Amino acid sequence: MIVRSFKDIEGTDRHVKAKSGTWESKRIVLAKERVGFSLHETILYAGTETSMWYANHIEAVVCTKGEAELTDHEAGKTYTITPGTMYLLDGHERHTLRVKEDFHCICVFNPPVTGREDHDENGVYPLLTEPEEV
Repeated sequence: MIVRSFKDIEGTDRHVKAKSGTWESKRIVLAKERVGFSLHETILYAGTETSMWYANHIEAVVCTKGEAELTDHEAGKTYTITPGTMYLLDGHERHTLRVKEDFHCICVFNPPVTGREDHDENGVYPLLTEPEEV
């Protein structure tokens, strides 16, 4: 059993801050736990815009606080995301979040991330893995 709090993660290598300066994420469960998914608490900052494309991952996101406008570039649709709203990127959709007020969310990734990922120039997380235990 693993029990871990956000406070336990602050200031560790599990507390990842984007090079772009638009978000930070506490990586609660990572690939090294070997449970088939990763779990994060992420904050995207008010007034920022982040374009993403999870070409290698499926992501589910639940907003817990704040507000953002989500544009699905594949379908040409825009949604308002507020607390209690979930979106699922089950088709590897290219998307952009325009954050109106600090956007707090819980995210689940499959396959799990390692914690070392950051978005590349296309908004993609590389597919990183952990070495097999011997």
